[in-house]
Amino acid sequence: MLRTLHSRTFALGTLVPFSLFAVAACGGSGDSVQKPATDTVAGAPSVVAQPGTTVATGAVAPNTVTYAQADSVFRMRDYANAATMFAAYTERRPENPWGHYMLGLSDWKSGQLDSARAAFEDALKLDPTHVKSMINLARVLLDEDSAADALPRVQQAIALDSGSTDAWRVLGRVQAQLRNTDAALDAYHTALALDPNDVWSMNNMGLLLIRSGRYDEALGPLARAVQLDEHGVASFRNNLGVALERTGHYTLAADAYRQALDADSSYSKASSSLARVNGREDEPGIEPVTVASLGDAFAKEVDAWHSTGDVAVVPRAAVKPDSVKP
Repeated sequence: MLRTLHSRTFALGTLVPFSLFAVAACGGSGDSVQKPATDTVAGAPSVVAQPGTTVATGAVAPNTVTYAQADSVFRMRDYANAATMFAAYTERRPENPWGHYMLGLSDWKSGQLDSARAAFEDALKLDPTHVKSMINLARVLLDEDSAADALPRVQQAIALDSGSTDAWRVLGRVQAQLRNTDAALDAYHTALALDPNDVWSMNNMGLLLIRSGRYDEALGPLARAVQLDEHGVASFRNNLGVALERTGHYTLAADAYRQALDADSSYSKASSSLARVNGREDEPGIEPVTVASLGDAFAKEVDAWHSTGDVAVVPRAAVKPDSVKP
């Protein structure tokens, strides 16, 4: 049986305008929010928002909440109120898996992991092929340090949609948490073969290589992530700084740490790292490089994977979904 309406309260007097931009389901995940064309359609979603429309959440009675109203609040990143509204919507329209999916996203992004997990599971009870719910359920389980439970979910998603970059990226995270380094790198390789501009797979690959002590190999994906990043993600620059520092490129490392602090002045790791390398001369005898040259070289490598279809060779059993209770 699907869950009944959560015990939640609506914020009073909050005026929330519609926004048409897509909101990532997970930081840097690449997921875009999708919605049904009407409250009664549970299939292919489409945008229904109209510019200039506003929703006063305090004025919306729980038994009349529409998908569009709840979604508008989510898109303004008011995730706690969005969770309240999607809970009301799913109570009224329990047959729509997209409502439960959006409730899961809202709960997850407002830090309610137990509720998020239950909402994604509810979506999958209604539609066992709902790939986005599988992927995001795996993300919640990762946040709960339950990589072993996340693995069959993301495997099932890949079995249903092997072209999903998000699924392969999450598989990489799962395998990394399970300490299966080679399998994780293969998953990121496949994600990048599918989408050569997937900066989060590049960052995750580089970070995993750093943690494995393979600093030279980490330079390319991290440099390319910084090259492509349009949002000024501080962690990309900090991770690149670490790889540059560990390979003796102290001048470039200092620049990377400064850029991380420019993006986030409270980034304490970048601050302490900058203090450590600032003013140091590069290790003698190392080959001079630039971030651009490192990024360009990795871009050519990834383009070759993409153009030739050179995805990671994954045994069929590795992606065969385990038996998962509905």
